[in-house]
Amino acid sequence: MDTEALVVDALLQLGVEARPPGTGADGGVDLVVDPAGVAVPVELKRLSLVSEGIATQLLAASRTPSGSGGPVLMVVADRVTEAARKLLIEQRAGYYDLRGRIALRSISLVIDAEVSPMVTNGERSQGLSGKAGLEVGVELLMEPRAGVVVRELARRLGRSASTVSQVLAALRRDHLVDATNTVTDSRLFWQLAERWPTGRTYLASPPDPGDTTGVGKALRFGLHNGEDETGWALTDTAAAVAYGAPVAVRADQMPDFFIPDHAVLRRATTLLGSATTPAQAQAAVRVAPVAAACARRVELLPDRWRWPLAHPLFVALDLAQDEGRGREILDAWLPDPRWARVW
Repeated sequence: MDTEALVVDALLQLGVEARPPGTGADGGVDLVVDPAGVAVPVELKRLSLVSEGIATQLLAASRTPSGSGGPVLMVVADRVTEAARKLLIEQRAGYYDLRGRIALRSISLVIDAEVSPMVTNGERSQGLSGKAGLEVGVELLMEPRAGVVVRELARRLGRSASTVSQVLAALRRDHLVDATNTVTDSRLFWQLAERWPTGRTYLASPPDPGDTTGVGKALRFGLHNGEDETGWALTDTAAAVAYGAPVAVRADQMPDFFIPDHAVLRRATTLLGSATTPAQAQAAVRVAPVAAACARRVELLPDRWRWPLAHPLFVALDLAQDEGRGREILDAWLPDPRWARVW
């Protein structure tokens, strides 16, 4: 598994976005860690063991002096000794110990938390951990009887073949898929539901699908080509009703959306305003946990909501978060034969 993917997956467990640098970034930048727009450039170094002496050498060789505001050094290793950890943090750098600890300190950002450990013999400790695990799990559940080929799936997800192979191996080890990577039963869905992100941002004004002022374009509603375009996807109860699930919805039901990325989230709160509580909100939005939530939408017309729907899998994952009412709905919901019932 490549070093960048290791760090991205670990940070995702903490709800922290990390992304590749832009085309104009300094050559020493491997990732940009970007919680809420902080955008800290990071220089990664991968080793097996980092001791205090090795950490000292890495800091001395780093392209950027500590505290200068340039790229922050982060070492990724199977093991980082306690002395090395302390030194790296004191020098405004960071580390990811694959046994389950990640830390980063810069002028504007402090991270220090436990994450799921990575088994270092080429296996993952948990198949669904990190964003790569979510992405692979979703792809399997969207076509549960198809089976997958590693390289084809890796190309579709934009992941390395080794990462996808490790995820699938872990899922086979746990008997969640068979030898052909075909889903065996509903356990994969329910394990994915346990990891499904739920945090929402509440908006003071509702998004208008008929907007002609340019707001819709700025917020990337994606309403011109529907299923062929990435954009906002209606989910949760309102979408479940549109799919015919056995649930009632209020006339004033607040719409709940997946949106493409954090840039759209920032624009939405600027253009539509933020609500401090759900009771005051006119809509809820959430950056899609996986790209497919906004890229593989469904249009059902006529529909009172006038929005493309999230795929039934994502609607079901949202309903599953409510251990009472939501799971009762899932027990009784038999979706259209176009979509597999994987719960």
